[in-house]
Amino acid sequence: MTPFKIKLVPGQSIFDQVVFAATKAILGGALKPGEPFPSVRALAVDLKIHPNTAHKVVQHLIQERWLIASPGKGTTVATPPKARSGDRQRLLGQEVEQLVVEARRVGAKLDEVQESVATHWKSLERVKVVSNDN
Repeated sequence: MTPFKIKLVPGQSIFDQVVFAATKAILGGALKPGEPFPSVRALAVDLKIHPNTAHKVVQHLIQERWLIASPGKGTTVATPPKARSGDRQRLLGQEVEQLVVEARRVGAKLDEVQESVATHWKSLERVKVVSNDN
């Protein structure tokens, strides 16, 4: 069974939504380093997505070093990669730009956006702490 769920949002790539959900599950502690990651077939069935999409997701997560594929062992969760500051900025660039554009579209002020980001950041930290206590 897949340890994360997605609610498909029309207009957004299914691939991107699943990659985001898996990454969030790893960062939030729902998937811990060394734990098995669902097979392509299980991912496709559980999330009701096409097997080709599930395969692309798994391959992408392996390439980005969120997962490790080992012959005979299967695919497991890797220790989240440490990125240098420049790498982090490059990786976040598109998502931050989308956030800023959307915030400006709805008329949000910078301090409101910062407060919202801080709230979500803290909620993810709480999930991680609770997960680690189990």
